[in-house]
Amino acid sequence: MNLTKSKKKVALGPLHNQLEKAETLSEALPYMRAYSGKTFVVKYGGHAMGDPELSVKFARDIVLLKQVGINPIVVHGGGPQIGAMLKKLKIKSSFVDGLRVTDAAAVEVVEMVLSGSINKQVVRLVNQAGGTAIGLSGTDGSLIKAKKLQRRKRDPDSNLEKVLDLGFVGEPSIINAKVLEELASSDIIPVIAPLGIGSKGE
Repeated sequence: MNLTKSKKKVALGPLHNQLEKAETLSEALPYMRAYSGKTFVVKYGGHAMGDPELSVKFARDIVLLKQVGINPIVVHGGGPQIGAMLKKLKIKSSFVDGLRVTDAAAVEVVEMVLSGSINKQVVRLVNQAGGTAIGLSGTDGSLIKAKKLQRRKRDPDSNLEKVLDLGFVGEPSIINAKVLEELASSDIIPVIAPLGIGSKGE
């Protein structure tokens, strides 16, 4: 007769997950208290969107921030997705210092991808996670006003500095913070596509 006790593997299941969450919340509690009522701008990069599991976890984390009293504003990217669409449409693109040179043809694709498919996808994920997200473009209501971004490069032969034209690439100059504050202070989680309006409406 074998008196040795058999070791059975116990499935930890949902209870283990709940304990992990409780431990995480316990560790985060001091930070929740310190930042309650504050606004966080969260950058969500295009590369991170390529992993469906990470995307779901990201959305849950954003909703959790809202639930503990922090106001998240999500600004998403979309570089890989833009690149894939440009390739599909056979529109050539180049990069300068990691920035995509964006001409008139490319900027239409950029707007379509950022404001269309990606923005809606992020909004849907946040809503499925229990939040109330609204998608916005920086061009909506002149939310983001931008100025043309320039890069300078020194010619190794002449040693002269020349300005590189990046096309429709810009950097924010004015943010309509009032709109964002009103949204963020409500139950809404703004999800923003990083597009802006130039001084001439471009």
